[in-house]
Amino acid sequence: MPVARRAPDALEWNGLCYPGTIGEKEARPLMRWLLLAALSCAAAVPSLARAPDYGPNLEGFDYPYPVRFYRLRTEAQSYSMAYMDVAPQPSQRGVGAGRTVVLLNGVSFCGATWKATIAKLRAAGFRVLVPDELGFCKSSKPVNYQYTFQQLAVNTRLLLDTVKAGRIILVGHSLGGMLAARYALMFPQDVTELILVDPFGLEDWKAEGVLYLTIDERYALELENSAARIKRYELENYYGGRWSSAYDVWVQMLASLYTGGGRERYAWNQALISDMMFTQPVLYELGRLAMPTVLLVGALDRAEPFRETAPPRVAARLGDYPELGRRAARAIPDARLVELAGVGHVPQIEAPERFNEALLQAIEHPPEIPRSRPDP
Repeated sequence: MPVARRAPDALEWNGLCYPGTIGEKEARPLMRWLLLAALSCAAAVPSLARAPDYGPNLEGFDYPYPVRFYRLRTEAQSYSMAYMDVAPQPSQRGVGAGRTVVLLNGVSFCGATWKATIAKLRAAGFRVLVPDELGFCKSSKPVNYQYTFQQLAVNTRLLLDTVKAGRIILVGHSLGGMLAARYALMFPQDVTELILVDPFGLEDWKAEGVLYLTIDERYALELENSAARIKRYELENYYGGRWSSAYDVWVQMLASLYTGGGRERYAWNQALISDMMFTQPVLYELGRLAMPTVLLVGALDRAEPFRETAPPRVAARLGDYPELGRRAARAIPDARLVELAGVGHVPQIEAPERFNEALLQAIEHPPEIPRSRPDP
């Protein structure tokens, strides 16, 4: 998906011939020009050191636990889904004994970014499963694939059935939150608790007035990504303007996919996935979630994947995650909202100790579901 597409401040594009009252037909040529101008200006920004080439499926990037591969046939083709299946620490009989947690990562991240959370969960006695979905990280990057959240949910369930995961506690971050919600709606009998961490999809970008980009247009933008642009976007949107050298490894990991030998294939898949995010909202079905649900939201989170194609007055109100979290908590029956002060979009990386404690508290003390609630 686009990672650093906001026009530089020098363009003053918020006031440049764009009063916010013109229609999409008139706005699209202007918006396309602005995006191209932004990319040209961004090219002048000093770059970080060139990202290493870890291979098209991150073959050279080490995950914190052994990686296995699940072969699946989907849409008349065969692919591999990478995953980690991490056993609880020996002799651990804590709150997690006999229970399984599944962690779904966000669009700019990989299974490895759950490193600290996996360690905390297995220390508490949980089995932890962490898949990389198709199109991401160590998994296959299809040439032609009809991406839907439903299909990704089915792929994930096939994997979980194969490894005999049983009933699960499902945790989804960012894009993984959208997928987790869809999975829980499709397979509620499998999910004992749902935990959404700064999930995308709590607003309908189309209905808000964000302009649509074709897949070809998104592909062209994806090809422009680099380590410098990724860092700039994450600094502004994920980490509230504060950077730590601990984040560099994840920037280099993602930049490798965009600049290495498989860059065209990866960029194409990300364009398809961005289109899926934009056109397949889960927002309107949150009220059907029937399992205990907790939202963990960073108080500083302003992440917004499509702000770059929104009219200025629309862009200004997008991505207010504390408010979006409150709305979602009202929409989901008996949901609980936990705001994490002082952190942004990626609390499991930015403040891992606080996040992991909040996650364990959410698992150990889930919201109570009234007995009178009807089955889904």
